[in-house]
Amino acid sequence: MSGLGNITRKEIRELLTPATFVPIILVALIFATMGSSIQGIQEKSLAPPTIGVITEDNSTLGGIASTILYTHARSVYNSTSESDLQGALETVKQQNGVAVIVIPKNFTERITQEKPGTLQIYWIMKGAGLMDTISSSAVESLISYINTNISKALIRENTTVNASFVLAPTQRAETTYFKSREFVGLSPSTISGMLSSQSLLIPIVMMMIIIMAGSIVITSMALEKENKTLETLLTLPVKRTSIVTGKIIAAAVIGLILAVIYMIGMQFYFSGFQISSGVNLASFGLTLTSTDFIWIGVSLFIALIAGLSLCMLLGTFAKSYKSAQTLTFPITMLAMIPMFITMFADFDTLPLALKVFTFAIPFSHPMMAPRALLFHDYTLVVGGIVYVAVFAIVTISIVVWVFKTDRLLTGTMKFKWLKKMKIRRF
Repeated sequence: MSGLGNITRKEIRELLTPATFVPIILVALIFATMGSSIQGIQEKSLAPPTIGVITEDNSTLGGIASTILYTHARSVYNSTSESDLQGALETVKQQNGVAVIVIPKNFTERITQEKPGTLQIYWIMKGAGLMDTISSSAVESLISYINTNISKALIRENTTVNASFVLAPTQRAETTYFKSREFVGLSPSTISGMLSSQSLLIPIVMMMIIIMAGSIVITSMALEKENKTLETLLTLPVKRTSIVTGKIIAAAVIGLILAVIYMIGMQFYFSGFQISSGVNLASFGLTLTSTDFIWIGVSLFIALIAGLSLCMLLGTFAKSYKSAQTLTFPITMLAMIPMFITMFADFDTLPLALKVFTFAIPFSHPMMAPRALLFHDYTLVVGGIVYVAVFAIVTISIVVWVFKTDRLLTGTMKFKWLKKMKIRRF
């Protein structure tokens, strides 16, 4: 038992290091911040939707529709004339509302003639993430509830009504306003689905190559320490800057090869599961040009360089192959977090704290680039490339400085201003 206890204590001492726990603590704090921010978004989204209502039909069935809207939603603009539509849209937009619903004059008349009554819905779309469409989904539920109550009223008044008509007595004429564009005939859920199918590939590919290439860099540093090849490399007449740059470029080449392989495979995967919506993105101007793909490629490459330089910095803390396995965890988390953020919410609709946090993660920029370029938001893309380039340069400079110290060989760093105190820092 004493031998077992000694081995257990030895393993605990080797694993119980700041390099093991500091990244995990930082990731825990990141998740706590994300959780509180997303909870705030969810609570706000689950509140009654803010809408504007224009009722031109005050008869029986029009009254049913307007009563349901006034009861189950927060109406900030009420009118009886469709000529007030622009004013309604401005008011609802200022109140962070989701839609203006118009009940036309002939609504009841058409239904009594067994013709679908048209509800005109003018959507105000703020973002294309899953969380951003919760409010619009609530309004769509109200429309379905209106349809159900009108069906009940028709059955009560006339038991011989056409069965196929009574199940769907209303129809929707939809127009969506999103990022200064007008999409006639499309709802926010349709637009969100189309954009998700277009921009989901890059986040997954980025996450996979960062995890794969990052783990290669960290473990290679650990293996070089274990095999004592790092000592030989550092004694060669080669600049430390060249050593760091060469390692990063080699890993970047491998990462780009992996990216191409993953993109081809994932493209076939999504095309196999994609359900055609019958809507052509090109007809609405939502297409990426060859220049846009160049911007995405530059953003992806710069983010990969930044990620690999960060991995190399973490790799300097690896004393063995076993300890290197724990250091890949924070890189994995930093790659996964922006992927989920870009899926659940649009960057423009994030709270300020979460927006700053997302922008600070270098891996998030190539993930946000496709959607931003679809709407010609070059400021976010170019700004992200500049930021990630600066991040990469600073990180590489730190790695070069570490290579010039005795940190790689001794596992410690000596600081001149602490020499007199004979203190050694890790």
